[in-house]
Amino acid sequence: MRVFVTGATGFIGSAVVKELISAGHKVFGLARSEATAAALKAAGAEPHRGTIDDLESLRQGAAKADGVIHLAYVHDLAHVGLSGRLRIFLGGLPTKIAGRFGAVINDMENRAIEALGGALAGTDKPLIVTAGIAFVAPGKVAIEDTKAPLASAMPRGSEQAALALGARGVRVSVVRLPLSVHGAGDHGFVPTLIGIARKKGASAMINGGRNRWSAVHRQDAARLFRLVLEKGTKGAVYHGVAEEGVPFNDIAAVIGRRLGLAVVDKSAKEASKHFSWFSMFAGVDAPATSARTRTELGWEPTQPGLLSDIDQPGYFKV
Repeated sequence: MRVFVTGATGFIGSAVVKELISAGHKVFGLARSEATAAALKAAGAEPHRGTIDDLESLRQGAAKADGVIHLAYVHDLAHVGLSGRLRIFLGGLPTKIAGRFGAVINDMENRAIEALGGALAGTDKPLIVTAGIAFVAPGKVAIEDTKAPLASAMPRGSEQAALALGARGVRVSVVRLPLSVHGAGDHGFVPTLIGIARKKGASAMINGGRNRWSAVHRQDAARLFRLVLEKGTKGAVYHGVAEEGVPFNDIAAVIGRRLGLAVVDKSAKEASKHFSWFSMFAGVDAPATSARTRTELGWEPTQPGLLSDIDQPGYFKV
């Protein structure tokens, strides 16, 4: 298949590109700069110039593909021409302001999904959209059939926008990813925790750290995206979960030991001061299962688990 991948040079996307090419697919990826175009060429993929807010470039990419995997997501507004192109990181803003910019980014995400889906409507070509598990069913084990809450209740609302395309004849599927997608080159939630621990001089947990994070290695996630592309069912939601729920206190313990710092327990009130914007993620209880995904697609994770993977020097390089 000729596959169009957005976010193709990102942490997960680069692994997906490699997986697809290894399986014999031809890949072209969205490239918004000369650097990302060069990275795609080096990986054996073709660059397709454009950005996530350039809807025409998305339509053109989807139109010439046999399938689309949408991984790109705007984590800041630096590249969309807002506020004099100032770099605005949501976590560093007051909650009300961050909420407004979060709404802008979600609107961009929904427009991008709409553009991709519009180009594929009626073609039976697969569109795979990435979503998150963390806030689907906090405190409960989320399964693939668990309906996600309204987009307004979640940091990212791509799932609803994607599944709505099914009524328009789009063969769309959703892959939900857990809080930790780990592996070499990780710059996500665990590195954020490590950075906070360094800054604060302690590795912290909230209310005993009994909350759980589901997790998956990036290579296992990449293989799942390929399987959904090749065998996924229209309208289905799949879970890229290798570990149902790793206790947060175990994650904090590895970080504390590796950094030579005390592991401390914070109350919910104290957590906001220690973790700042990250407290909502540090305290969420987000276990999830991938039983149906494994059965339907024959997906079996083979890579190291979260605790053994992060207990490596590479995660703690400054």
